[in-house]
Amino acid sequence: MEKEKIILTGDRPTGKLHIGHYIGSLKRRVQLQNSGEFDKIFIMIADAQALTDNFDNPEKVRQNIIEVALDYLSVGLDPAKSNLFIQSQISELTELTFFYMNLVTVSRLQRNPTVKSEIQMRNFEASIPVGFFNYPISQAADITAFKATTVPVGEDQLPMIEQTKEIVHSFNRIYGETLVVPEALIPQNGAQGRLPGVDGKAKMSKSLGNCIYLSDSADAVKDAIMKKMYTDPLHIKVADPGHVEGNMVFTYLEAFSNQQQLEAYLPGYASLDEVKEHYKRGGLGDVNLKKFLINVLEDELAPIRARRAEYEKDIPGVYDILKKGTEAAHEAASKTLSEVKAAMKINYFDDAELIKAQAEKYQRTE
Repeated sequence: MEKEKIILTGDRPTGKLHIGHYIGSLKRRVQLQNSGEFDKIFIMIADAQALTDNFDNPEKVRQNIIEVALDYLSVGLDPAKSNLFIQSQISELTELTFFYMNLVTVSRLQRNPTVKSEIQMRNFEASIPVGFFNYPISQAADITAFKATTVPVGEDQLPMIEQTKEIVHSFNRIYGETLVVPEALIPQNGAQGRLPGVDGKAKMSKSLGNCIYLSDSADAVKDAIMKKMYTDPLHIKVADPGHVEGNMVFTYLEAFSNQQQLEAYLPGYASLDEVKEHYKRGGLGDVNLKKFLINVLEDELAPIRARRAEYEKDIPGVYDILKKGTEAAHEAASKTLSEVKAAMKINYFDDAELIKAQAEKYQRTE
């Protein structure tokens, strides 16, 4: 029997999702969902993971569950094709994490490049919460619980997938072939994986105020582009030669625009490369380019905004979608945990042969 093709992916509910999430992962997820290539798709709202560095602000995580769910549904994730679930409601994930802890050393976790960078980013060097430090083990539990064969991630997350593979190989070597080895699926366009903020200084972040959210109004998107977007500070006059590198208008156009939009909103250019060349030699103004980008993003975001508005009319229905998806995830994870316990020989009450053998052993000693 051919092995099922299963996807596991997700996001931390620490805020609304933005167009960086969209171009980096969400749009690809919808394509994968609709491709028909996968037997099961599990998309996790990773609230337990979010609590590892927001443990003192649980309300932030709680309130953003619905925001992430609405963003998921608005971009086209379909609960009939993808199981949308809440991580903390699957207790099997915690059990698996506990069992996997014995298969990983502290020094190995410390060498994980993703863990090291995340620790530095959050200023945890002096005092690292154990829950946060154990994140790679928890992620291995998430992936293996659903027997995921495919895990869409950015290149910065590849060390996490390697850590999961190590855990799977160690478990299977010690206890027998039980867990599935996952493979990473990185973005087709690596440059889109980390869309910078509109200020061009860092990745999109709520705290930096440099985001364009999927749920933003058309006016909010327009303001972000016209008033905040970093272009070329040396391009003062239209006639001045301009720089494309580091110019966020071109970065965003590369990520979102297509030939049809060029013909519709900026006629006279055969390609975006021609637009770049014109800008470099001078004679093309930033305002015209920003207006083009506004139209491009509105084409992408208007349908998303409209779908979100419909789902917002029935919030109890959205929670019901999450409940059903969580029930399906629980069923899958429960099956895996039973297999893991059997392999580890800690399924005492389910092992009729063990009970029989022990009974016979003590009957013989009487």
